[in-house]
Amino acid sequence: MTLYLRLLKYLGSYRIRLAGAIVCAAMVAALSGVYAWLVRPVLDGIFISKDSTLLMVLPLAILAVAVLKGLFNYGQNYLMNYVGFRVVTDIRQQLFEQMVRLPVSFHDANNSGRLVSRVVNDVILMSNAVSGVLKDIFQQGLTLVVMLGVVFYQNWKLATISLLVIPFSIYTMTSMGRRLRKLASFGQERIGDMASTIQETLGAIRVVKAFNREQVERERFRTHNRAVLENLMKSIQVSSLGSSHMEVIGVIGIAGIIWYGGFLVIQGDMTPGSFFSFLTAMFMAYTPIRRLSGANNTIQQAVAAAERVFMVLDLDDEHKVDRGTLTLEPGPQSIEFRRVTFRYPGHAIAALEEIDLHVAAGEVVALVGSSGSGKTTLISLVPRFYAPTSGTVLINGQDIASYTLRSLRSQIGIVSQEVVLFDDTIRNNIAYSRDGASEEEVMRAAHAAHAHEFISKLPQGYQTIVGERGLKLSGGERQRLAIARAILKDPPILILDEATSALDSESERMVQLALSNLMKNRTTLVIAHRLSTIQKADRIVVMSRGRIVESGTHEQLLAHNGTYRRLHSMQFQDADVIR
Repeated sequence: MTLYLRLLKYLGSYRIRLAGAIVCAAMVAALSGVYAWLVRPVLDGIFISKDSTLLMVLPLAILAVAVLKGLFNYGQNYLMNYVGFRVVTDIRQQLFEQMVRLPVSFHDANNSGRLVSRVVNDVILMSNAVSGVLKDIFQQGLTLVVMLGVVFYQNWKLATISLLVIPFSIYTMTSMGRRLRKLASFGQERIGDMASTIQETLGAIRVVKAFNREQVERERFRTHNRAVLENLMKSIQVSSLGSSHMEVIGVIGIAGIIWYGGFLVIQGDMTPGSFFSFLTAMFMAYTPIRRLSGANNTIQQAVAAAERVFMVLDLDDEHKVDRGTLTLEPGPQSIEFRRVTFRYPGHAIAALEEIDLHVAAGEVVALVGSSGSGKTTLISLVPRFYAPTSGTVLINGQDIASYTLRSLRSQIGIVSQEVVLFDDTIRNNIAYSRDGASEEEVMRAAHAAHAHEFISKLPQGYQTIVGERGLKLSGGERQRLAIARAILKDPPILILDEATSALDSESERMVQLALSNLMKNRTTLVIAHRLSTIQKADRIVVMSRGRIVESGTHEQLLAHNGTYRRLHSMQFQDADVIR
């Protein structure tokens, strides 16, 4: 109930419409009670006493009740669904915004398919609990109260007997509800696995087809799909069993009422009209009980979903834990790593160990080393994607933790090997790095990245949609758009992670010229496996197993005859073999 009540707190913003829905629900319940009450005058007055006046009045009264009930039912239906779906829309928006704000480490640890499942499937279950169930709780609950009022008005002794089945009904509802909640929680995890499989397979469809692995992926999806089906069938089994139990309990109650009520009519203690009015009210009360039982099942499923959603919402996002108060202003920036050690959560071996490195303002420093040496981890500390396990990263002599995240990242431009483009126009992808960029500024950035020429040849030019992750463009074209995006941002700190790796020789030459101009008077960290691309760096830092093992210019490192020279020799030896 705590989780469900927390869910209902979102209703506060829509309390006027909610109040209107409650009024309409109360009127529907009251008019349902009028239906049951009218059975008595219909039987006793028309069929037994043969009152001709009632014969004229009662059908019109029943019609008026039906019209009014229909109007109020429409009102409560519309208003309650409006409130419910608005609440769910708010929760979905809040959940997405929270996921965007959560640190990179959270996304490293959580499968993206399961996160998508929370935004889509979990919130749909919560939607059922808010819109449909909330309507049932008010309307069916009020209807039940009105019907109980009618039965007690007709005969309180008979009504007391009918209440004896309520404890059995409550026991069935709670026991089945607990089981459904567990199944719902497990089921949402299976749906997350299935969504992850879809996302992975479709995202890597070229690899799947290239290796003829369609059958393997079909089987992998079938496994997850069957797991979802099995869980759904177990949920239906429990739900159906609960409904059957409620049916039997209800019939037992009705049978007892018919036996005792018939006895009272035979004895003359109750008129046939009163008894059938009582019986009608009991039948009409049974429907709300059954609907409330179903509502309980839905609530249990929604609570399981709400647990997963609120677990994410309750996490501290980057901005909540951000203690930075200073604003990093534009201008020349120096970077220093002071005795920095970093260990990924759950890893025993440190990715970085006792790193000491000073990068002067405007200096270009290249990081080289074999895969797994810690280069990407090191540059990820600068924009605070991760925080050092120990040690300090400083910009202009100030701990970067003292700067606000927003101001820190606004001064950093990143171009990585894995280019991320959105399914939008080329113009919007370039302008993504800066709000309010003009068309002229976007084109100037594209010219500087040597992208304008190929963009101009496209049918829609800068308005061309690039497709999901930019798949309509070649690797070199995507890379140049990413470079144009960084150029447009015009940051004082540049991080280039294999920024030219996807380019052919001609494109690489043009982009290297653009990057050379861009890097002037900017503090730049460059990662490159292709050593020919970083020979002109002011300094080359060689890393191995999370440590800095060499540092110097290209010529100094070659003369040193150490790790760099070995890497250089291996690379150019491979090039000779290829030639």
